[in-house]
Amino acid sequence: MVFSIAGLGSQLALNFIDSTKDRQLESLRNEPRNQREADAFRERIASISSPEEFVADFEVYSFVMKAFDLEDQIFGRGMIRKVLESDPSDETSLVNRLTNVNLGELHAALGFTTEDGAQSPDFSDTSWQEGIVDKFFETRFQIEHNEQNSTVGTVLELRSKVDEIDNWVDVLKDREIGTFFRTALGLPASMATLDIDQQERIFEQRYDIEKLKDPDEVNSLITRYVAISDALNPPQFATSTAVSLLGNVSGQFVSATIDIPPINYSAAALFR
Repeated sequence: MVFSIAGLGSQLALNFIDSTKDRQLESLRNEPRNQREADAFRERIASISSPEEFVADFEVYSFVMKAFDLEDQIFGRGMIRKVLESDPSDETSLVNRLTNVNLGELHAALGFTTEDGAQSPDFSDTSWQEGIVDKFFETRFQIEHNEQNSTVGTVLELRSKVDEIDNWVDVLKDREIGTFFRTALGLPASMATLDIDQQERIFEQRYDIEKLKDPDEVNSLITRYVAISDALNPPQFATSTAVSLLGNVSGQFVSATIDIPPINYSAAALFR
């Protein structure tokens, strides 16, 4: 279980998370249930050589599905098997027709079928195994914080995926990332109902996506998103042990003033 962030505004919660992430991940890794699941994965993944065998070992299969934030689809084993058996080089194949980007990431990580016909990753390779284990705990870390504060959860997801964003299609295929950019750029939520091409044009007019290569620019967007999101949906403040923990991390609180410029847009401007 991660530390509670109840009673903290989203920016303060992020500061607290950044300061305690290693401790929180260690706490997650030390939970007996998580240890058992990770150990079972390490012990048996090397014996799996096909999608059929993968979905048949429910414990290993469930662990990997959780690592890719697909826990809500665990019981769709037949569909997952078909996804993993589909050809990524065929635009009409199942893996390319599904909108959940996490399924594509699962397919690529396991590599049962590849565009160039290459062999699957060596499942006995400990570095590959630990990469999946690390992903499992990073995903649990994000999910548990998202359950406490969805604004924080969205920021954590953006941070984990921003290096993979090359164009606006990469943004629009991920619901949470799309929400982040619409909010940070002052665009209405109703924009998500427009055609993809129209959304892409609006984003291109509003923001140069190449600027995401600059970490300072990403941090600036995050600050803007958090301020706007908290203004629209104020966090529920309550007494929290996180407040005292945060004080112990740095020894003192540092006040900060965030200057958020006004946001002006009209509905008509979106359809130009």
